[in-house]
Amino acid sequence: MSRSKGLRKVNPPARTDRDALITSWGAKVDSELLELALTHRSWAFENGGVPTNERLELLGDSVLSIIVTDRIYHDYPNMSEADLVPIRAAAVSEKPLAEIAKTIGLDEFILLGNGELVTDGRNKPSILSDTLEALIGATYLTSGLAEVRGVVERLTMPYVKEATEAGPALDWKTSIQMLANDGKLGDVSYEIVGSGPDHARQYVATAMIGGRAWGKGEGTSRAKAEIAAAEASYDMLQKEMNA
Repeated sequence: MSRSKGLRKVNPPARTDRDALITSWGAKVDSELLELALTHRSWAFENGGVPTNERLELLGDSVLSIIVTDRIYHDYPNMSEADLVPIRAAAVSEKPLAEIAKTIGLDEFILLGNGELVTDGRNKPSILSDTLEALIGATYLTSGLAEVRGVVERLTMPYVKEATEAGPALDWKTSIQMLANDGKLGDVSYEIVGSGPDHARQYVATAMIGGRAWGKGEGTSRAKAEIAAAEASYDMLQKEMNA
């Protein structure tokens, strides 16, 4: 009698042929820094609390921001600060970074704990974008700003171009606050509830406008949850104001 129907799905391990990742990435990365960049907190937690990629992620986020800001500053000299800020935000946000990570095959190399593996962690935008930022940080420490700039610009400039043609989605929090101002509803605030263990914290934000609860959003950080809540609330508020 076959027992295959009762077997639990086995998730594939992370790929180990990292030379293929470096080729796809297009820049040198120190092997130890690469290992660290690929180490998600779930894997670190299940393996004795080894260092995670979160410090590299912080560094990479800053490096990414300065590169993209510098590029759009020079490419769009006639745009105001108010125009450039949402363009930068859209180009370096979770969605495009996750798409870039998938494009270069980064998802296949991330070291994830069993909990994330069984919940399809390799396809979670938050994990993909955070790991890409960590890879940027590792590249910066390995080869400096000039080399990482070439990689970042090659991968992000198509999204910058798309961002210049976008509307409210450029910056949901700014857009909904402007909408609330138009309706003289006052400031937008966010009520946030966190849940889960420290290594897998999740947040739910509720947009509050004029003392009333509007849309909700989820994220792995307070900021991401607020952006999601603002996006969820924008159309709701716009329809009510136009009714």
